[in-house]
Amino acid sequence: MKNWNKNINIPNGLSMLRIILIVPFVIYFMHDDIVSAAVVLIVSGLSDMFDGMIARKFNQFTELGQMLDPFSDKLTQGAVAVCLAVKQPILIPLLAIFVVKEITMVAAACLLIRKKKRPGGAKWYGKVATTLFYISFTIIVTLKGIWNYEDPRITITLLSITAVFMIYAFVQYAKMFFGIWRSDDPAYAIDLHEVMDKKQKNK
Repeated sequence: MKNWNKNINIPNGLSMLRIILIVPFVIYFMHDDIVSAAVVLIVSGLSDMFDGMIARKFNQFTELGQMLDPFSDKLTQGAVAVCLAVKQPILIPLLAIFVVKEITMVAAACLLIRKKKRPGGAKWYGKVATTLFYISFTIIVTLKGIWNYEDPRITITLLSITAVFMIYAFVQYAKMFFGIWRSDDPAYAIDLHEVMDKKQKNK
């Protein structure tokens, strides 16, 4: 029971909150309630920032958290990108970059798990890309929702910067993937049968 309780902590709860917040964001955005959608996105971004800070400060790192944090980020980013692409077709190229990046990363994580290796957790460059993602989209939706102002130059500039950092993060994660794939370091090993046995004992 003790090991199972480690997964019930504030950082993991904040990651779950980000997943839940996707629903009201999509509803507000698709009904053109841009202000409410922006507020939800800001709350989601703050939760992403604080869960890492809390995990580091109180040493609340778990294997579940290492997977849940990037997973919630991917779902949130995907929802925002799809919503914006539906409303503004000019954003479809960024959505394509995002989809290719995320599908590739998920496939890479599955390959590592299949090889009984632990996928690497979120890194600073991934967090920077995520932060820029939130800032860019918050500015875009806020300008449109509050001042009804749309400038393609601002949109393209913000999204281009975000896309560059997303690609940079993808390259760095790819290097980390190949490093783990080739490594014999036992720190990367994960025994799926042992994990399942522990879960059964803790029930």
